[in-house]
Amino acid sequence: MHITLDITDDDIAAFARDGFLLRDRIVDDATVDALRTAMTRTFDGDMDTGLQPDEVNWRPGNDPHVTRQICNGWKSNRTLAAVLLSPEVGKACARLNTWPGARIAHDNILWKPPLADGKPGGALGMHQDSAFIVWSDPSLMCTVWIALDDVTQEGGTMEFARGSHLWPKEAAISRFHDPADYKDEFRIAAANAGVADPEMVPVEVRAGGGSIHHGWTWHGSGPNRCGNPRRSIVAHCLSSAAEFTDEVGIGVYSRYKRPGSPEMDPGFFPVLWTEAGERSDFIDGYVQSSKLWHAA
Repeated sequence: MHITLDITDDDIAAFARDGFLLRDRIVDDATVDALRTAMTRTFDGDMDTGLQPDEVNWRPGNDPHVTRQICNGWKSNRTLAAVLLSPEVGKACARLNTWPGARIAHDNILWKPPLADGKPGGALGMHQDSAFIVWSDPSLMCTVWIALDDVTQEGGTMEFARGSHLWPKEAAISRFHDPADYKDEFRIAAANAGVADPEMVPVEVRAGGGSIHHGWTWHGSGPNRCGNPRRSIVAHCLSSAAEFTDEVGIGVYSRYKRPGSPEMDPGFFPVLWTEAGERSDFIDGYVQSSKLWHAA
């Protein structure tokens, strides 16, 4: 797997100003092909580790127009894990947020279907990632998004509101999957911030490119009106120093809190990279193994 996510001082300044960075190339063509195959297998229910993901929001036989989503596919497929748990992902997120290191909160495996039978692939509501992690302290995510198809605005690519990470924080949106108007709640947030005409920036890159964004940056994606799918993988990272808050009842991943301890178990929230050279010791062996999860 070839991954390129070098971060410069200029990148750090642009990220602080805009709330995101665009990248023409994050993974090479061979890696894109391998990730597409891994994604297809996982959505078909073929989990090479024997473990189901934490969330599966689409299964064969469901509405073909709705965007498919799996959360924590890294637990179910080692090809996905090799990229999503890479030190390059962790180092980029840590540097951009001045964290001592980074760990994964969870991933998303997203497959937005193409236009079919006159109906486009479903939109994903504009939202802020960090609004969904009140169970973490600090409650800040940083996200690496990698396109596995050439993406355009017409094809329902992700888009950012420039500088919106500096707006007042809002609660989590009420509807993420296939809303009637994917910018509805975003417009309210912009009005609350006193921004009459937010600058929207679409991520338009070739397969293998993508973006990195701040956890409070407003982003989402419109319907796919093209004849090709829009597939992507997403790594949502936290600081390596993140701990659980007392609000553990909110969110799927709060189920992994240990009794009597705020520490995040590295088996569920692996540390990808730290300035001190630390990394969860199971990762590299895990991605190269052929054993089932419970035997790994």
